[in-house]
Amino acid sequence: MKAGATYEFAKEVNSVPLTAIEFAQAAAEYPIVFAGNEDAVMPVVVLGAQQTENLFVGENGEWLGKYVPAFVRRFPFVFSTDKSGRTFILHIDEDFKGCNREGRGERLFDNDGEQTQYLKNVLNFLQDYQARFQRTKQYCDRLKALELLQPMQAQFNLNTGERRSLSGFMTVNRDKLKNLSAEDLQNLFNNDELECTYLHLHSLRHFSDMLDRFPAAKSPEEGLAESAEGIEAAALSKASRKAPARKNGGEATA
Repeated sequence: MKAGATYEFAKEVNSVPLTAIEFAQAAAEYPIVFAGNEDAVMPVVVLGAQQTENLFVGENGEWLGKYVPAFVRRFPFVFSTDKSGRTFILHIDEDFKGCNREGRGERLFDNDGEQTQYLKNVLNFLQDYQARFQRTKQYCDRLKALELLQPMQAQFNLNTGERRSLSGFMTVNRDKLKNLSAEDLQNLFNNDELECTYLHLHSLRHFSDMLDRFPAAKSPEEGLAESAEGIEAAALSKASRKAPARKNGGEATA
């Protein structure tokens, strides 16, 4: 397996799931929002304003951001579980260009059929990711229980006359957050979830930054119909709750 050389596989993915522990690094350059349905919600980083668009993958497959989300870094490996939910099964996308029998990269098994250190490291990474995924799910369940999430939409105006909109995601309502009881706020603080919430709200300013990545786009001040403050404040009463499209599979996030 020769992984990490190119991120071409993600060039048509406009959002990927994010775990709570990644918020601090991701919030420095990506908008962090929440996507899902009534049954499950997860945080995602927004990478493009169209379903088949990733503004953070360059022409040569390089990742243009400083931080690469763990969901992307783990590819082409992914966990699933058996029917009992207790046994994890490691899957490999054999169509990934780095997967080969030509001696390129790292071996998965040695001459005795045992796991190589590389494969053990992959398993450890995915086990750690799975634990963080479950912890993030608890955070999202708490946001839902407190009724803090609201549907939102971002709109972009390009100087070509094209107008793009991105919907199907949710953000935390600042007013509802401010009106929480002291006990609920303390619980969020004790679990480091209050910090994640403010990192999420702070990251919304990057919707403006994304416009700089559009070819022949206007400046963020001219081209973004909804400013960061507007995105936070203006809920859409009939916004679609469909999650932003993504092509990567994943355990509970596909």
